[in-house]
Amino acid sequence: MRSPTTSPQARAPDFSTPQFRQALGMFATGVTIVTARTPAGELVGLTANSFNSVSLAPPLVLWSLARRAGSMAAFSAGSHYAINILSADQQDLARQFAAKDVDRYQGVAFALGASGAPLLEGAAATFECFNRSRYEEGDHVIFVGEVERCAHRIGAAPLLFHGGRFYTEHPL
Repeated sequence: MRSPTTSPQARAPDFSTPQFRQALGMFATGVTIVTARTPAGELVGLTANSFNSVSLAPPLVLWSLARRAGSMAAFSAGSHYAINILSADQQDLARQFAAKDVDRYQGVAFALGASGAPLLEGAAATFECFNRSRYEEGDHVIFVGEVERCAHRIGAAPLLFHGGRFYTEHPL
């Protein structure tokens, strides 16, 4: 039996960027808001659904940010950030932190975590992370955070995102 020939490089995609986005949209994800506070005290934050667990020992999580994002410098230079997993009733907050040219923190209730990163009131879970490492891949930077503290609300229903729309869980 012959083994298939392997190429040292990936072949060019046979799909368009919109087709790729639509296919990715078929994977349901949770919705997070990643927050930080700069050394100057400025609050930064953004909505992200690129959150993932990496390791239990040590406790590691990851998320990714577009290289062109306005908050890239703050997240790259900062030592800590928080990942807030949103509850089903926080759709408006997800939209607010995804909007451009607005004060994302206007009217938002939060407390500062041990490292100074904002922890959003009502979140289903929070992870306070040390900014352990970053990997540049394609048009994004992957941030790996070492979790120093975490908390969750028992029974909180998560906010989900699928096919460009928000959902919440419904047990089968």
